[in-house]
Amino acid sequence: MRHLLEIDDLTVDELHRVLDLATDLSPPRVLEGQGMALVFEKPSARTRNSMEMAVFQLGGHPMYIQAGEVGMDVRESVEDVTRTLASYHGCIGARVFAHATVERMAGEGLVPIVNMLSDEAHPLQALADVLTLQQEFGDLAGRTVAYVGDGNNMFRSLALAAGMLGAEVRFTGPPGYRLPEADRDRLAAAGVVVAEFDRATDAVAGVDVVYTDVWTSMGQEDEAAQRHRDFEGFQVDEDLMGAAGPKTVFLHCLPAHRGEEVTDGVVDGPASRVWPQAANRMHAARGLLAWLLGEAADGGSGA
Repeated sequence: MRHLLEIDDLTVDELHRVLDLATDLSPPRVLEGQGMALVFEKPSARTRNSMEMAVFQLGGHPMYIQAGEVGMDVRESVEDVTRTLASYHGCIGARVFAHATVERMAGEGLVPIVNMLSDEAHPLQALADVLTLQQEFGDLAGRTVAYVGDGNNMFRSLALAAGMLGAEVRFTGPPGYRLPEADRDRLAAAGVVVAEFDRATDAVAGVDVVYTDVWTSMGQEDEAAQRHRDFEGFQVDEDLMGAAGPKTVFLHCLPAHRGEEVTDGVVDGPASRVWPQAANRMHAARGLLAWLLGEAADGGSGA
């Protein structure tokens, strides 16, 4: 049984296949007559709406479940919640704080588990990101993506997806917010090497894509003031986009904290692709589920 907890759960061929299925407007109805449980410890407009629509388009019934309804490791253990939900649903998606939660769910081996976000990974967003870039550039081999900000879950998943597809990956952020050694090792194991820069202007020079995310994620609110000071000099504004080049595009996973990590002029400017990127969350989710519950369940990659 296959799960998607992080991008490198896929081979390069499987990643290509998922992206191919994401563009199929008449996908196989692999969830016909089945439900998919969508468990949210963290709220999200894009994740809920994109996943519910993807499940519906595949013939299934999405079931939105708030954290308090199941109380994982409060009312019941993660394992018991997983066993219960697997009794009713063909697949479970979970948007959680601790990555160990989705690992424990997958460890039950009952139905495929999809990580809809954890503190270590955001694979569904990364699939939408590289789908958007393929629509923009075609083959990503030889393209360059620069990430400006926090070396967080979003960056790791993006770096894996873009790097596995042949893109050069760059990172710039303040000391203390760079990629942990364990993440560097994981990226290297997938054949992805990240070039790190101290200055944002150096990192973005001549790149095809500039990407950023919020400086303060859910659960880090107490650190907001310190983070705002630490990330001074790493805002994506019109000057930084100008340093990148006239053909560079801008991506952001949203929600954007306008005036912090990015300016209005960039989000709403001609280089921005954030709205096609947001729309692609649904298409990428549909492609992933079509593969995971179809070809992967049948024992083949479809490549």
